[in-house]
Amino acid sequence: MDDTQRLAALRIVLIAVGLIAVFAIWPLMILWPSGWTWHSGHSDYPLMIVGIYATLGVFLLMASRDPLKNLSLIWFTVWSSVVHGAIMAVQSFGVGMDGGHQFGHLFGDVPALFIVAATLAFFTPRGVKVVG
Repeated sequence: MDDTQRLAALRIVLIAVGLIAVFAIWPLMILWPSGWTWHSGHSDYPLMIVGIYATLGVFLLMASRDPLKNLSLIWFTVWSSVVHGAIMAVQSFGVGMDGGHQFGHLFGDVPALFIVAATLAFFTPRGVKVVG
C-alpha cells in the first residue's frame, strides 16, 4: 500500500471514527452498559465521557479533510487511546463500585480503543513531508 492509498484509507477511518465518537458512544452506554459504562446509578461520568469523545469526533471529522495537516491530532488519538485502553484493561480486573468485576469492558470499550489506535496508526503515512 503506497502513501496515496494509505491517505485515502486514513480519510475514511477518520470519518468513521469521528462519526462513531459523535453519535455512538452514548447509545452504546445505554444499550450495553456492562461493556461501555463504568458506573451504575447516577453519575456525572457518562456525560463527561460523551462530551469529550464527541468533541474529539468533531475534530477527527475536520481532520479527515487534510490528514497530513492534522498529524498531531491523529497521533494524540492513537496514543491516548492506547493509554486509556490500557488503564481500563487493568481496572476491569478490579472490583467496581457495585462490588463486582468489570470484565464486560474487555469485550466493549477496551478493545474498541485498541482497534481505533491500531487502525489509525496503520493508515497514517510515515515520512511524508507536509508542504504549506
